[in-house]
Amino acid sequence: MDPEFWHQRWKENRIAFHEGRPNTLLVAHFEALGLPQRSRVFVPLCGKTRDIGWLLSQGHRVAGAELSEAAIVQLFAELGVEPQITRLGELSRYSAPNLDIFVGDIFQLTRTMLGPVDAIIDRAALVALPADMRPRYADHLSDITDKAPHLLITFEYDQTQMAGPPFSISEDDVRRLYGARYDAVHLVTVEVPGGLKGQCAATESAWLLKSSG
Repeated sequence: MDPEFWHQRWKENRIAFHEGRPNTLLVAHFEALGLPQRSRVFVPLCGKTRDIGWLLSQGHRVAGAELSEAAIVQLFAELGVEPQITRLGELSRYSAPNLDIFVGDIFQLTRTMLGPVDAIIDRAALVALPADMRPRYADHLSDITDKAPHLLITFEYDQTQMAGPPFSISEDDVRRLYGARYDAVHLVTVEVPGGLKGQCAATESAWLLKSSG
């Protein structure tokens, strides 16, 4: 997907994908990851998600990656903290106590830059990517996090009724993308109230992905 698509969405404030509260499935099923206090949680393609504030409030440290600098400026403003900004090659790192956000192309983010993470929250990343980008993304995420466990949240709907993003991700898609590296455990599926973007019936699912060795 052309990066300009996302830059334009943020510039024009067309961010209907942004939830104004922490994701319900994240809050309900985060404990499935079994993380101790002060774990470091990675949130790819994070935007200015309220999930980050929620994770910080639970006593964890957060790392994130986001293409749009505008989104991250808004994130830090809404958190009420002043970032320290460091240039790392093609990326910029916005940092504050317990928080590091890498701004730029996630495929430029290396394991060394990111540092150790204990888990991944993927609520808005996989579903934002077209099908041809997903295998590369899944491989890259596995590599830079050393196969850290995921809480993965997906949507499923009739893709002929609405163009993504967010795109529809089936159980077969999850198992095809992650099955070689992770055991994928389906946690729950719920109906999306009012349909996705109010346009078509959809379900939202939570998955627990843990390294299969």
